[in-house]
Amino acid sequence: MPAYHSIFLQDQDVRVIGNFALLPLRTRTRGPAYILPALPPGTSDLDVDPDSESYDALDEVLSLFRANTFFRNFEIKGPADRLLIYGILFLSECLGKIRPSMSKREAEKALLNTALDQFAIPGDVSFPLNQAFEAPRDRQDAETLRQYLSQVRQELAMRLLARVYADSATPSKWWLSFTKRKFMGKSL
Repeated sequence: MPAYHSIFLQDQDVRVIGNFALLPLRTRTRGPAYILPALPPGTSDLDVDPDSESYDALDEVLSLFRANTFFRNFEIKGPADRLLIYGILFLSECLGKIRPSMSKREAEKALLNTALDQFAIPGDVSFPLNQAFEAPRDRQDAETLRQYLSQVRQELAMRLLARVYADSATPSKWWLSFTKRKFMGKSL
């Protein structure tokens, strides 16, 4: 059975830096991403319909995370898949920071610190997937990509937190069961 790929592969008018897609996001975090419209009133942030105009790549990362985590191989079919891979690897890192005894407030602090930490981008020596990602052409593109990934990391951390603590004051054991799994055998 093959891994699940991004539905945003068909999008043609997407800015690409290196071979990494800068897809539009539904976010309140400042950054270079084009902002999608907010969800309609009464729509849960936890269950966004993929056909909605507000459905973004981060919703897709969260919905495909648990299924794709089981795969050691992933055929990259386009720039949108690279964002999916990066998002899944970042979610794995975030889940590793959440402990079963943490309160939501402690987990929020840990995840935001993880999102804001210094991180490697494609082309940096310490980036784990340089063989699948191209480096940005110049310094300006590298800075734009770093800002975009920072925006993605912050928004993913907040959305993950909402899902992990959706039902109670303690983290969901169903989400935490994925802390030891490594997508493609890699980690950020």
